[in-house]
Amino acid sequence: MRRIRYGIALSATCAAVLLAGCGAGAELQSTSGGPAMASAQAQDQSNYRKARVPQAEKQEQADRAGQAGIVSDVKVTQQDRQVIYTGRTTVRAEQVTAAAAQAKEIATAAGGYLAKEESDAASGTRESATLEFKIPPAKYAEVLGRFGKELGKQISVNQSTQDVTLQMADVESRLKSAQQALDSLRTLLKRADTIGQVLDVEREISTREADLESLQAQQKELSTQVSMATLTLRLVGPAAAVEEPEEEAAGFLGGLRAGWRALVSFAKVLLTVVGAAVPWLIVALPLLALAIYLVRRARTRRPTAPTPPPTGPDPETA
Repeated sequence: MRRIRYGIALSATCAAVLLAGCGAGAELQSTSGGPAMASAQAQDQSNYRKARVPQAEKQEQADRAGQAGIVSDVKVTQQDRQVIYTGRTTVRAEQVTAAAAQAKEIATAAGGYLAKEESDAASGTRESATLEFKIPPAKYAEVLGRFGKELGKQISVNQSTQDVTLQMADVESRLKSAQQALDSLRTLLKRADTIGQVLDVEREISTREADLESLQAQQKELSTQVSMATLTLRLVGPAAAVEEPEEEAAGFLGGLRAGWRALVSFAKVLLTVVGAAVPWLIVALPLLALAIYLVRRARTRRPTAPTPPPTGPDPETA
């Protein structure tokens, strides 16, 4: 029994020693490789953070752009809008002819040209001229300002803009669709077998070509209006009458003023009609009087028939 107990104790002691040695070896291995492993892990985390931060920043910027309603990689600038500029100004000049020549020089220097001209040379101080210019949109405001400063006294200015961006995009889309439809019809025409099919396809091609030409004309007209602004200049002499725009007043006074203008306009129209009828009356009245005189004279010369005796009862029979 003692030997058995001694053997058990010895076995337990050996097992404890072995376990202690394994633990020490593991601790020694961990101690020797700890700093290197920690450094490697720190480097990996640093690299991960460096690679992750730009992505996080980009994602955050994208989220902010999405919240602000901005589409990524799309920049809406002023050049993307298609706008038609139209203006009209009236200038009172000392000499209309010289001012018109100076206006042409200003427009030409800005890259524009004269599209239409009308002049009324009534007298030196009452003459007037109307010139229509086509001006690049970038120089439109500059030219309009120079007209009002250099040509004379600016009386009135009217400006308007029209955004045709959607209209031009619609025309362009319809052009592409019409062109694709024409290509499909021409391909179908090559595969037609009978004369009836050929005639039907050719008729459809003619219709689509007419639509395509109409769309091309619309696109060209819109492009022309967008590429060049329209500026109409009216030049009047020192004594020329100019109808200046008046602000419409509301209420009783506004109605009274409008009624007075309507009455004046009616009186002018009535007097114009009477003035136009007077020359005709001067010629027609003598002829009418002569005709009435001749008719009456003919009636007085016509012999009258004798009147028959009155018929009454016979006195003898009575």
